[in-house]
Amino acid sequence: MSDHVDSATETFVAHRNLLFTVAYELLGSAADAEDVLQETWLRWADVDLGTVREKRAYLVRIVTRQALDRLRALGRRKESYVGPWLPEPLLTAPDVAEDVELAESVSMAMLLVLETLQPSERAVFVLREVFDLDYDEIAEAVGKSPNAVRQLAYRARTHVAARRPRGIATPAETRAVLQAFQRAIETGDLQSLLDVLAPDVVALSDGGGVRHALLRPVAGIGNVARLLAIGWWRRDAERSVEPVQINGGPGLLVRVGGEIDGVVAVRVENGHVAGVYHVRNPEKLSRMERETTVTR
Repeated sequence: MSDHVDSATETFVAHRNLLFTVAYELLGSAADAEDVLQETWLRWADVDLGTVREKRAYLVRIVTRQALDRLRALGRRKESYVGPWLPEPLLTAPDVAEDVELAESVSMAMLLVLETLQPSERAVFVLREVFDLDYDEIAEAVGKSPNAVRQLAYRARTHVAARRPRGIATPAETRAVLQAFQRAIETGDLQSLLDVLAPDVVALSDGGGVRHALLRPVAGIGNVARLLAIGWWRRDAERSVEPVQINGGPGLLVRVGGEIDGVVAVRVENGHVAGVYHVRNPEKLSRMERETTVTR
């Protein structure tokens, strides 16, 4: 029994970061992803390892099924959410940005696109496009036939292609844009904001009904620039702003009196800020004190 537990633990730990990333991309919530990992471990610990041919695929199958069950429950929870719902942000290491596909897949912008998919479509898209599983493996994970999975994959790819962020920026470009954006919002200079924002920029804010936040998205360069210039997010003299990497992309960590008050993630396209995602809901800020490892 001890040997079985040791072997199961060793395998689970070896794939834990991968499993977390799968669950997080399916759910957009680190807290729920961690719960799914707990459920996955309990099921994995009861498996007869001698019957498992490919342990990584088997674990991905378990975590996907658990995440799909939770995703459907989350959908009902979001129906009563106060204001816009944004994914739970992650503080990520700089090297995540070097894997362009991984960085895009965990970005706030892409996670919001994935929110528009049906649960099965989302699972198929993530497993196929991000983690490169074959259709037979995905079919096992989502409980559908390979042919059905191919159809879901096609629909999901078409849907995402029409909505995904355009023109992925280089790390150097994103740093330069973030610096200009930070200076602009700290000074509240309207012209500087107009210079750094994209014409079709969109700003969303998530306070979860607990903290002051926008109750609906704000769109257009003029509207967003005025919103930022009047200090929409600056309401305290003790406020400080620190550039960080959020979900593999540029972002700002906002503190008030040394305590984390929120996170501003930005989407950079063609040298301008095209998306501003401000998370203030305290329940979504627990991952801001330490880096979270995401991997493929």
